[in-house]
Amino acid sequence: MARVRSRHLAAGVAALSLAAAAPTAAEPDPAKVFRYAFPIAETSLDPAKGIDLYSGAITASIFDVPLKYDYLARPLRLKPNTLAAMPEISADGLTYTLRVKPGIHFDDHPAFGGRKRELVAEDYVYSMKRLLDPKLAAQMLSQFEGHVVGVDEALAKARKANRLDYDAPIEGLRTLDRYTFRIRLVRPFYNFIYNLADCRVSCAVAREVVEHHGEDIGANPVGTGPYRLAFWKRSSKLVLEPNPRYREDWFDGEPAADDAQGQAILATMRGKRLPLVGRVEVYIVEEEQPRWLAFLNEEFDLAYEVSAEFAHVAFPGNRPAPNLQRRGMQMAQEPGLDLTFAYFNMQDPLVGGYTPEKVALRRAMSLGYNTRDEIAIVRKGQAILAHAPYSPGVAGHDPNFRTSASEYSIPKARALLDVFGYVDRDGDGYREQPDGRPLVIEIASTPSARDQQIDELWKRSMDDIGVRMTFRKAKWPDLLKEAYAGKLMMWKLGGSAAAPDADTWLASLYGPNAGLKGNVAQFRLDAYDRLYERARALPDSPERTKLYQEMARLVVAYAPWKVNTHRVLTDMWHPWVIGFRRPPVQSDMFWKYIDIDNAKRPRASP
Repeated sequence: MARVRSRHLAAGVAALSLAAAAPTAAEPDPAKVFRYAFPIAETSLDPAKGIDLYSGAITASIFDVPLKYDYLARPLRLKPNTLAAMPEISADGLTYTLRVKPGIHFDDHPAFGGRKRELVAEDYVYSMKRLLDPKLAAQMLSQFEGHVVGVDEALAKARKANRLDYDAPIEGLRTLDRYTFRIRLVRPFYNFIYNLADCRVSCAVAREVVEHHGEDIGANPVGTGPYRLAFWKRSSKLVLEPNPRYREDWFDGEPAADDAQGQAILATMRGKRLPLVGRVEVYIVEEEQPRWLAFLNEEFDLAYEVSAEFAHVAFPGNRPAPNLQRRGMQMAQEPGLDLTFAYFNMQDPLVGGYTPEKVALRRAMSLGYNTRDEIAIVRKGQAILAHAPYSPGVAGHDPNFRTSASEYSIPKARALLDVFGYVDRDGDGYREQPDGRPLVIEIASTPSARDQQIDELWKRSMDDIGVRMTFRKAKWPDLLKEAYAGKLMMWKLGGSAAAPDADTWLASLYGPNAGLKGNVAQFRLDAYDRLYERARALPDSPERTKLYQEMARLVVAYAPWKVNTHRVLTDMWHPWVIGFRRPPVQSDMFWKYIDIDNAKRPRASP
């Protein structure tokens, strides 16, 4: 699907000079305030614990990963962030040698005893070791367990003692000198490099600060990144201000020659010292209408992922509405590296299990859910049908590959339920289980208006096949905790890519990752796991793509997920926001790259 750009943006590209600007060593301007809204509350500002998209946006702005994605390059390209150069990788792909750039410092903190605290190799080794700490129950442990030499042995000791000995050496995770560390893998794992750009895995925290705050470290983030936390009212508002210890960092990028948007941003921004904005204010506004109205009223500068509810009034025909064009609104639209799905808890006594009648129930519910109505009614056409448990645009995706994941057939769903004994015995219009007990499916859902619409669609779809459905309503962070604890029967989720590879979703169905390591469906299937392990040892190739497709077929066959849609993402921003471009992966963040032109604001900020 082609990207649609704002008419204003395209018209302005030709007028921009592509000459490089001289470096501008200005300090962030405190009068430049960027205001922005999250639809869901953050959970923790500890990188190892803040696994959701919204917490990750904050931590990625406070802490530093070794590698980063080029802000402007499409397709995505990794480049050094705090490293002096890209990692040196051995010919067999098993050893990574990483050299930290000298002269990078943490923000000040009492734990440093009044001294400037330099970022060193041991900070990365310590931060990655934290994933092994049983007290943290870090989801991204899945990227180290079974993959890094010595980790499994260290984990066994830590789990037995219920504490990790941070001073005990791990052969595959070692500091070589002040600025150099090494990671050794058990076997080739070609996607491992993406972990070095993922804050949940490799953002550097200082051991002194962690030990100073103990269990409260998630509320006291101290990093080497461009911003620091200035204010936090949980689930309501966060304020970031520039980190005064932040190193010299200059805007640059390598957009393709025919990338008009990227070239325009580069021409405007290249050579400016980052960050440019002196204050970032993040508000939590869960309901879509108040969030959109606040943007129209200029209380927010950017509408990140405009709700499809407003598609017909905000961008009819995929162009900004005339009234918004007159206000100079900018817009960008693209298919996201994105997947929506509903998962079934495979350990639940009603919907879980691998026996034929349990598989039949999940497949019948999947066949009976009308995804096309969701796209047309709820998403206003701003999504496409998903055919596999990973999105277009990632390595391993084949646009010609199809499964029956998107099939909708009430007759097939009813027939499948009839054959396996899910029939209506008492004449009330709803089926019972094969043994005659009640069949009541509970799906989790947030109180938002959008989820209410999807709830109604699920209810109507299941009524059509005679399956009674109820809803468990709670706030998203609370549901997330219950999901990882295996306490939900079903839940509707959306996932953005953490890396530009299908593995970013397929890992969430790998048996050893069940529970806290990301496999909330608790799916455990030997055939799937063997395919996944083979695929992880291969580089991007036709052979690996075929393995991905075999895994996709197993997901459709056993139905731990109802694979649903890929969303088309639309962002809109006011004309005083300069340099915005949506990061395709959730492990990246854009705040440090943007500027605010206060001269274009029609009135002073409130």
